[in-house]
Amino acid sequence: MKTIQLLIAILLFPLSIWYAVGVAVRNWLYDVGIKKTSRSPIPTIGIGNLRMGGTGKTPHTEYLIRQFAGTGTSLAILSRGYGRKTEGFVLSDSTHPEASTIGDEPAMLARKFPGLTVAVCQDRNEGIRQLQKLPHPPQLILLDDVYQHRSIRPNVMMLLTEYNDLFCNDHILPFGNLREARRQSRRADIVVVTKCPPLLSERKREELRHCLKLQAAQSLFFSSITYLEPRSLFGNGNWQPVREVLLVTGIAHPAPLKHHLERQCTVRHLSFPDHHAFTDADIRQITKAFNAIKEPSKAIVTTEKDAMRLISDNISRQLSSMPVFFVPISITFNDEEAFLLTIKKFI
Repeated sequence: MKTIQLLIAILLFPLSIWYAVGVAVRNWLYDVGIKKTSRSPIPTIGIGNLRMGGTGKTPHTEYLIRQFAGTGTSLAILSRGYGRKTEGFVLSDSTHPEASTIGDEPAMLARKFPGLTVAVCQDRNEGIRQLQKLPHPPQLILLDDVYQHRSIRPNVMMLLTEYNDLFCNDHILPFGNLREARRQSRRADIVVVTKCPPLLSERKREELRHCLKLQAAQSLFFSSITYLEPRSLFGNGNWQPVREVLLVTGIAHPAPLKHHLERQCTVRHLSFPDHHAFTDADIRQITKAFNAIKEPSKAIVTTEKDAMRLISDNISRQLSSMPVFFVPISITFNDEEAFLLTIKKFI
């Protein structure tokens, strides 16, 4: 398998060169001012990455929501709304946010934080203009997945990179998984290495800083993920004791969650593409795989993001009689106080 992957990568290398040239020209046009970059009149925090998916943008966005929620700051989330079936600016329905309308990740945040203003728009500048027109405009906007959206410059730009898949060890698409060249990391004010082991030595931190080749003005932080106890999606089951699970995922990197669950029980895994829109055929496949498990103490487990696509009316009717759980996660920083002080310094 590795040999086949290597051959495919070699064949794709010429395409990577042309893609890299195109991205470099685009960035140069912004750097010299031919293409314009604007600042929002409302303070903004940008969250993004260089590679395709899987670095933990949504959990870190949720972390920032929790940190600012208790400060009295009126907060809004503005995202592209990947995977939605709508166009243009859409403000979340606060009573019944739907993944099909605003995307799975914004829908998840809207459900978890009922008083939060959640909006989606491909054009972030237009999205901010629409948020300004609200009867009570936000005082701070979190811009999700905005690193390549160079027409706007946030007050502070956070660049995320995964501990086991650092951008400094990757290559540009399609030879690798980077959306743009590694040197573009210099646009970040803060770099966060995500999904780190809970205990990271000072020596290892210095090794990572050296690998990432950060500039002196850039701040580097390290965060870890904690998986919380699974919660019932339809309120019809108890997690303990579950001995075997059918793990259903539609995310870029499901392996860490699978390994976490394997410490507790036997895991069968159905993996779908990132942001996958589940169909009736998928639900039949899930149901068949679940019914094939002979262990009486069993459950279907999914991620919190995927759960947003499983609670649509049509799908939930087919799954609600089965024990379906999702696994929430929380974020911990190695130096939370310094991280928050750095964020507040910029805004």
